[in-house]
Amino acid sequence: MMRDRGVPDILLDLMREFTQLFRSEIRLAGAEVSEKVSVVGVALGLVVGGAVLLMAALVLLLQAAVAGLVAEGFSIAVATLIVGGIVLVVGAVLVWLGLNRLNARNLTPRRTLEQLQRDAALAKHEVGAT
Repeated sequence: MMRDRGVPDILLDLMREFTQLFRSEIRLAGAEVSEKVSVVGVALGLVVGGAVLLMAALVLLLQAAVAGLVAEGFSIAVATLIVGGIVLVVGAVLVWLGLNRLNARNLTPRRTLEQLQRDAALAKHEVGAT
């Protein structure tokens, strides 16, 4: 025979379940934050890669563009613009990609927030049922 549970027992169970749920949500949030840190690392790598290429563009502007294209018959000015422009565009694209991945929307722990909303709705339902 199952004994009737009193309000204190129900509240104690509710507090235990809430504590367990809260701990689970904290673990989930930690895992999701770790995942987002990885995204930030890749984005920063792209930004650094783009910056390195932008610096290489300056070197190319001073050396390879002038030497290589002048030998092909281009003027010094045209040779400098062609090589420098190409490397500048590639570097700018890499920087743009990296900065785009740092968007706050991409770093939001969406799964954790959705789970917390579901848990809050369930808790409201449980409290309303008792």
